[in-house]
Amino acid sequence: MSSVFEVLMLLCFGAAWPVSIYKSWTSRTTAGKSLAFLIIVASGYLSGIAYKLTGECDYVIAFYALNAGMVLVDIGLYGRNAAIVRGRERV
Repeated sequence: MSSVFEVLMLLCFGAAWPVSIYKSWTSRTTAGKSLAFLIIVASGYLSGIAYKLTGECDYVIAFYALNAGMVLVDIGLYGRNAAIVRGRERV
């Protein structure tokens, strides 16, 4: 039963990432983003995956992986946007 609550928590946290990814994609800037925060969150999801792999491996690992994947996409977009901002500053 506790897995249900874990999934609900991951769904709630995960609901924000598509919005964040969209904003990163369309804004083309790093303003309002923190790379350190994104790395910390990704580390948390990866730790959840490691826990599932070494202990209670169940279907919940898919939700950790989905969230981690979205955060990693946002980190990639952060890198893209940082390059765009640097390019603007050179011109």
